[in-house]
Amino acid sequence: MVSAPVRLGVVSYLNAEPLVFGLERDPAFVLVRDLPSRVASMLVSGAIDLGMIPSAAYADGDYAIVPGVAIASRGPVRSVRVYHRGPLAGARTVALDTSSRTSVVLARVLLREMLGREPAYVAMAPDLDAMLSQADAALMIGDPALYHHTEVPSVDLGHEWTRRTGLPFVYAFWAGPRGAVDPAGVARLQEALRQGLEALPAIAASYNGHGARHGALNESYLRANIHYGFGAKEQAGLREFYRRAHALGLLPEIPELRFHADR
Repeated sequence: MVSAPVRLGVVSYLNAEPLVFGLERDPAFVLVRDLPSRVASMLVSGAIDLGMIPSAAYADGDYAIVPGVAIASRGPVRSVRVYHRGPLAGARTVALDTSSRTSVVLARVLLREMLGREPAYVAMAPDLDAMLSQADAALMIGDPALYHHTEVPSVDLGHEWTRRTGLPFVYAFWAGPRGAVDPAGVARLQEALRQGLEALPAIAASYNGHGARHGALNESYLRANIHYGFGAKEQAGLREFYRRAHALGLLPEIPELRFHADR
């Protein structure tokens, strides 16, 4: 009996492309692409079996993580930024990108530390001009932040996190209910990433999202800003994020990291 393919929720940004290299042609998987926050919702509803979910959404269910694979940064990330027209220290209102969950929590953790107080927050679609017409500062993530050319000053939250903690930041990882993927499937996802990292020039040149005709920028971003490992340092950074977010009441608990079995 042939097993049904794993329905795989994939984030529809450039930084997810190396994770799924070759999987479009693999009959063991069906790819479903959407924004990070929607991938998390699809996993909760059962519309997908496994998703590249925002790390803040991990506590939504009894999930396990595919080991060794994540979207992380070890310094500047370039695609998670808080823009501000006036001095950030004076910001009273902050617009938050509705595409995100983890970056929203990260922004709130860091802004509480940076400002020494809690600004007012409003959720908005990722349109910087519209956001800054209604708020003093605005969080944007993913491709819209990476490819947005503006003179508006901004804070790179990946850089700010690592500067303050000395740790990487983990934005997303493959997760799903226990048993959603078998050891062979785990190995295939790990292999897809290995192949994707070897094919970065081709991925960067062919990506046709917001980054069309920006091959050099794409490759620089994937090589210099995004880190795909999920080792001890990344896990320590993730636990520290959970600890800080929970302390501010932004997460209901500090979840235990559980992993799908691999070979």
